[in-house]
Amino acid sequence: MRFLSVMLVCCLILAGCGDSSPSSNANEHAGHKPTMDVKLDVVGDQVTVTVTTDMTISPEHYGMARNAGEGHIHMYLDNDPKVAVKEDHMVFKDLPIGKHTLKVSLHNNDHTPYDVTQTFDFEIV
Repeated sequence: MRFLSVMLVCCLILAGCGDSSPSSNANEHAGHKPTMDVKLDVVGDQVTVTVTTDMTISPEHYGMARNAGEGHIHMYLDNDPKVAVKEDHMVFKDLPIGKHTLKVSLHNNDHTPYDVTQTFDFEIV
């Protein structure tokens, strides 16, 4: 009986020594939140949007699996559908006169958000 008790205690101790931390791959995705700086240059009836980020913009992996620190940009002008941007700039041309809103956000290769978003109001005169 004493032998069984000792074995049970040893098993419990060994069970507690297991690695219960998430895999490093999961930590890479959850831990990296890139930075983003956006500049709008309004000239005439167009706006040029330039994005500076420490995220690697990777058109070759667009729509593929996540890779920490890599992805693309989504832009939403007014109520139009999203525009997936695979480089650090975008030009919106032939905009109507008036007020406009632009939302810019960073996304993983698989389109899941990094939760890095900025919204801008600008006017075409």
